[in-house]
Amino acid sequence: MIQRNKGRRLNGYMEDYIVFDLETTGINQVRDAIIEISAVKVEKHQVVSDFTTLVNPERHIPAAATAVNGITDEMVKDAPDIRTAMEGFLEFIGNSVLVGHNIHTFDMNFAYDAALTYLGKELKNDYIDTLYMARRCLPELSHHKLTDVAGHFGLKTEGAHRALFDCMMNQGCYEELGKMMEKKKKDSLSGEEEELVCPVCGCELALRKGKFGMFYGCGGFPQCRYTRKV
Repeated sequence: MIQRNKGRRLNGYMEDYIVFDLETTGINQVRDAIIEISAVKVEKHQVVSDFTTLVNPERHIPAAATAVNGITDEMVKDAPDIRTAMEGFLEFIGNSVLVGHNIHTFDMNFAYDAALTYLGKELKNDYIDTLYMARRCLPELSHHKLTDVAGHFGLKTEGAHRALFDCMMNQGCYEELGKMMEKKKKDSLSGEEEELVCPVCGCELALRKGKFGMFYGCGGFPQCRYTRKV
């Protein structure tokens, strides 16, 4: 089992960042492989460039995965291997803050493991997961999948589950969610919005239940172990 030394999970609205997304052969982070990597670079809230590549996993792509993302063995047979693809991806993202949907437990782990296994490099970029933002800003939604959030904001969802399209869709969602967060901070008279951010590392504070009752814990755990009483 790889011990991941990932960057911090942040919670904020930035003007410069990179949205990324992966497609894989499945959801098992030990057995499955990356078959597509895409990213879009954003400066001053505008997309300025993109990176996208299919990846040859050097194995059969299961029918269940193809049913979700439409990627077939034929499509990836001449694609670069994961080592080459990850080299290009890491060069594109540099030290930028990464943004993605459900990346805290999925995409960041797949990308980290691939970078470490094939290139001997740690992916330590700080990152923002829009899934957590959506749960916080849109509690009225029954589900918070990327397509649910995009639909709420009236964004196009046709073409979902291909990495580059999902990046563009997520970029639109992040901008809308970021505006909502900024407005909530300005409208808050109690200042509670500010207090829900870790003063040590900037990650979101989450309400948790411990041995001695409820407390706020840093979303950057275990790298940051800040806690606060309720």
